[in-house]
Amino acid sequence: MEALKDKVAVITGGASGIGAAIARLYAENGAAIAVLDRDAAAGAAVVGQLTEAGATALYSEVDVTSSDSVRQAMDSVAEQLGGIDILVTAAGILDEKPMAEMTEQDFDRTVDIDLKGVFLAGRWGLPHLQARGGGRIINIASQLGIKGGTGLVHYVAAKAGVIGMTKAMALELAPEGILVNAIAPGPIDTPLLNGVTEEWKAAKRAELPLGRFGTAEEIAPTALLLASSPGGDIYVGQTLGPNSGDVMP
Repeated sequence: MEALKDKVAVITGGASGIGAAIARLYAENGAAIAVLDRDAAAGAAVVGQLTEAGATALYSEVDVTSSDSVRQAMDSVAEQLGGIDILVTAAGILDEKPMAEMTEQDFDRTVDIDLKGVFLAGRWGLPHLQARGGGRIINIASQLGIKGGTGLVHYVAAKAGVIGMTKAMALELAPEGILVNAIAPGPIDTPLLNGVTEEWKAAKRAELPLGRFGTAEEIAPTALLLASSPGGDIYVGQTLGPNSGDVMP
């Protein structure tokens, strides 16, 4: 279990859900972990679990919509842990609202966190990946960014943007040995789904060929594949879809 030995992984949104599951699996595979999140209590709890298990881990509070906050967090992590090799952008929000009731503020808040936050993490993590001579960026998108979804115009727009931005980043950075890919999970049983109604969840389950939502622990191995070598060595600009059959490209 040393696929990521001597690697430093930064995970935005690492205090819960998919981000926390990735942090745990990366730590089990030898990586030093930096959990970046706005929830200090949850972030400290995850780091406590990792360190108790023998991993090197730290928590840094961050607002992913603030360029200064993200830059300072990335610089601090690199200084404390010796650099950055892997960046996972898992911070995000989700709330359901019909378009006819959606305000500009609703739209802006979701896009700021779910799309701009991915850009800022990549922008300020990039110099540290370049300093290492390469690395991996793994952006957490959503299958809804591919197929759309009712009551989620803002979320779908942001996640579609993440998928497009991943391709552009991949084309630009692959010559430097920085491989950028995305994961577009289907609905996953995490606190993020607290933002949608039980009716929405029931309707979505009925659509899925697998007949159930996934778990965060079922997404983390895809992130491990993309971060590892040789497993992830020729993935460039791809969007992998552990999604219970909701999208079949």
